[in-house]
Order: sequence, then C-alpha cells, then structure tokens
Amino acid sequence: MTQASATPKAARRKHDREIVALAVPAFGALVAEPLFVMADSAIVGHLGTAQLAGLGVASALLVTAVSVFVFLAYATTAAVARRVGAGDLPSAIRQGMDGIWLALLLGAAVIAVVLSTAPFLVELFGASDTAAPYAITYLRISALGIPAMLVVLAATGVLRGLQDTRTPLYVAVGGFIANAVLNVGLVYGADLGIAGSAWGTVLAQCAMAAVYLLVVIRGARAHGASLRPDAAGIRASAQAGVPLLVRTLSLRAILMIATAVAARLGDADVAAHQIILSLWSLLAFALDAIAIAGQAIIGRYLGANDAAGARAVCRRMVEWGIASGIGLGVLVVVARPLFLPLFTSDSAVQDTALPALLVVALSQPICGVVFVLDGVLMGAGDGPYLAWAMVATLAVFTPVALLVPVIGGGLTGVWAAMTLMMTVRMLTLWLRARSGRWVVTGATR
Repeated sequence: MTQASATPKAARRKHDREIVALAVPAFGALVAEPLFVMADSAIVGHLGTAQLAGLGVASALLVTAVSVFVFLAYATTAAVARRVGAGDLPSAIRQGMDGIWLALLLGAAVIAVVLSTAPFLVELFGASDTAAPYAITYLRISALGIPAMLVVLAATGVLRGLQDTRTPLYVAVGGFIANAVLNVGLVYGADLGIAGSAWGTVLAQCAMAAVYLLVVIRGARAHGASLRPDAAGIRASAQAGVPLLVRTLSLRAILMIATAVAARLGDADVAAHQIILSLWSLLAFALDAIAIAGQAIIGRYLGANDAAGARAVCRRMVEWGIASGIGLGVLVVVARPLFLPLFTSDSAVQDTALPALLVVALSQPICGVVFVLDGVLMGAGDGPYLAWAMVATLAVFTPVALLVPVIGGGLTGVWAAMTLMMTVRMLTLWLRARSGRWVVTGATR
C-alpha cells in the first residue's frame, strides 16, 4: 500500500511505528551520555573535595568543547537519510565517511587548542588554587579523547541516517559500563587518582569510536563505498554544519545568560535554578528523542521524493510532541513534592524553585512542538533558517532576561523568560513548517 493510497488511520499507525522504533532507543542513548560524568563524579568524589571540584571545572570545559560540534551528528543524519531514501546506500555511507573524516580533523585541532591553553581555561572558569591542578590534569588527559568523542557524534549521525538507533544505544550502554569499570580500576586499583579517571574516560571513548568505525567500515565494504577522505565531501559536510554551529552557539548563549541572571539574584535562586535546569535538560532528552526520529524519517522521505509523506509524518510528530509535552508537564507537577527534596533540604531553595518549576511544567507542550519541528527542519537540511531563527530568538530573550533583576521577577521571572524564548522558537519554526519551503526533495538539498 503506498502513502497516497493508505487510509489516514493506517498512515498514522505506520508513522507511529517508525517514530517509536527510532525514538525509544535514541532516548536510551541520550540518557546514557550524561551518566559518564555522573560516574566520574561519584568515583572521583571519594578522593577529596579539591579533586571533585577540579573534575567539575574540567568536565564543564570538556562538555562545552564537544557539544559545540553536535552538528556532526545532526548534519550527517540528514545527509545520509536523504541518500537512503533515494535508494543509494553506497553514497549514503560515503557521505557518512566524509562526516567522520571531518570529525577527526576537528578533533585534532581541538586537542592542540586545549593542551596549549588548559591552565588559562581552568583559570577562566574560576577554579580555586587547590582545585586548579587537578582540573588541568584531567582536562589535558581527557582532551586526548576528543577526536574519539567527535567520531562518535559523526558515526551516530551515520547510523541514525541509516534508520538505526539501536546500535548507538548498545554502544552508549557498553561505553558507560566500560567507563565505570576502567575508572574504578585506574583510580583506586592503579592508584592514579584523578588522572586515572581521565584515562578511563579516554579509553572508553576510544573503544566506542572503534566499535562505530567497525560498523561503518563493514557497511562500506558491503556496499562498495570508498573509505578514503574526499576533500569536496569534507568541505560539503563542514558547510552543512556551519549554520547548525551558529544555532548551537546561540542556544548555549541563552542558557549561559539565564544562569548568569539567576546568579545575580542570590544563592538560593542560583541553587534552585541549577536544580530546575537539570530537570529541564532531562525533559529535553525525552523530547529530543522524537526530534532525532524526525531527522532520520524526514530526510528519508525527502530523499525518496515523497513530499506528501514528509508533510504527513511532520504533522504526526507534532502531535507526538504536544502529547509528550502534556504528559511530561503533568508528571512534573505530580512529582514535584518528591523531586525537590532529592536535591536539597533547604526550605528557602525549595520555596524558590516551586513556582519556577510550575512554569517549566506549563511550558512542556511548547517545548514538545519546538523539539519536533527542530528535528524536522534539521532532517530537511534547513540549517540556514534554523541559524537565523535561533539568533533572532537570542536577540528577543537577552533584553527580557536582563530585565528580570530590575523588575523583581525572581527565579520565576527567569523561567518565564525561558518560556518566552521557547515560544519565540515555536513561532519561528511553525511559520517555516507551515510555509512548506523546507520540503526540498531529492538525494541532496
């Protein structure tokens, strides 16, 4: 039965099966990623406060350095999925290899920067005199794993584009287990201290990258795709990634501004903000899983020249985003008496967090639409529009957020500004989705 001849109910069921098959494993892989830092923190924390503080600074720098290049996953997913939809698997894998070669080049450049500037970066992030040596040690060693981390991003994009989110889940879970075992063995068994934790993370990341490369190389050999670097293909991958880099940097700026404003409000406010931000990030993982499914599915439909199918699955994913947002919002409201005491027993922090938490709960349906449409437009390769829209959102959010301390909105005002930010994003993305200009069919955009 073709898309055109399928009944609306049958088409919805088909889309639902596709979304679930990709989104559920993607969510598992997304949740596994922050567990790396949590495991390191739990192990290093028993060495001492200075070591844990050093790890906190170094991890923040490392996560920032790697997350900037998340476009390696997003752009690769869209490009590979289009070629899959067009039925050209050799070209799809070839495109994925271009993304992996770009990841290696960027990783080498980041290593050079981090190794030479580690003391300056640690000082810039405000590490104390006692924590700074540990932060520098961890940062310099863990930087050696950055190429592997970027390869993991690009290779994850390849597999997502090939409509495979299960393998990234298995690799992420295996990597987490390996990281925990290596950390315990090197930190305590080999008595290497915080350096052992860094080496454990590097080895785990390299093992993950090796598994991904093995999977991609097998696919390349099976379909006769070249593994050699192609300058034109690498340049095309970089060009596709630049708009998404602008988008990511703009989003990072928004989060930094929100935290800076909360810090100006007082200790209770910034403590409550960190708790809410951690929850907001967790909720984002759940919604981002649907967005990842959207990237892969939309790219495949457009590559297959099925514009009607792409529009139909976009509508269905928006419905999924709204329903998921409502469900998550209700869950936040119901679980708030249990959630806040997990992080703090300070009644002042809990009282400050509570009304802001309700704002977050109410905003989840909006977030659901934003994440889904973000994924749809990424899957369509509509990066330039996403970059423009996020810069415009940053321009709206910044003055509003900076006014919060002046008008006395407190932490609730900060999260009201965050909700405004997500609303602006929703409007810009909805207007683009409604226009249909993102529907560009073919193996390449």
